[in-house]
Amino acid sequence: MYHVAVSEYRELLDILSDCASPQTRVIPAIGPDYGKMLDQARILASTGYRTAMVLPLAGFTTPQGVATGLRRLSDIAGMPFTLYIKSEDYVDVDTLAALVADGTLVAVKYAIVRANPVDDPWLRRLLNSVPASKVLSGMGERPALVHLRDFGLASWTTGSGCIAPNAVMASLDAAKSGRMDEAHRIHERFLPLETLRDRISLIRVLHDAVTLSGIADMGPILPLLSGTPADALPAVEREARALLDFEQSFANQAA
Repeated sequence: MYHVAVSEYRELLDILSDCASPQTRVIPAIGPDYGKMLDQARILASTGYRTAMVLPLAGFTTPQGVATGLRRLSDIAGMPFTLYIKSEDYVDVDTLAALVADGTLVAVKYAIVRANPVDDPWLRRLLNSVPASKVLSGMGERPALVHLRDFGLASWTTGSGCIAPNAVMASLDAAKSGRMDEAHRIHERFLPLETLRDRISLIRVLHDAVTLSGIADMGPILPLLSGTPADALPAVEREARALLDFEQSFANQAA
């Protein structure tokens, strides 16, 4: 979504809507720059979507400017947004809390990487002002269980769940029910692929992993990105297929 053309955006929204089941909430992304978001907000206003996720922009922003822009864009789109944050510099805690309080934001996708996710004073300050039910762990499986167990976050956004959706839902259900040993046992099976994503690229590895698993041919990734380095593809395929094999047992249970 970072690099899709605005001229193709409405068609993509329609495709996603048509493909989704009645029970599925689709959250498209907008941005990351203001001009692109402005055009996309006008398009969203004529659709049935209920929220969109604002992609983070590195540099050339101030917290006050972000807040002003998001409020304007929310009014134009006619919907609240989900804000994806990857840096403390993008928006400060007080500004973020105000955006949630006034209804500009319906949720926060929290993705500020910490060496130890348990040690996160910024997140704790945020949760003093914003209900944990509105904050999602936004970095895939790696810190997800810590964020649910120690911080009470509502859920997490998954990457490898594109390959193992039933397994990741089983892990979430176990964590929500307090069955943390079970949640950890499932969670550990995601970590080999997640390690490759962390080491190389969260987006590029997942894109190629879906293809290499045999689920679907994702085709080439859009510029300004490029595919996973060729020497890493065998490892990506191995871990993607192993995760898909693990998924099968949960898919059978769901069926």
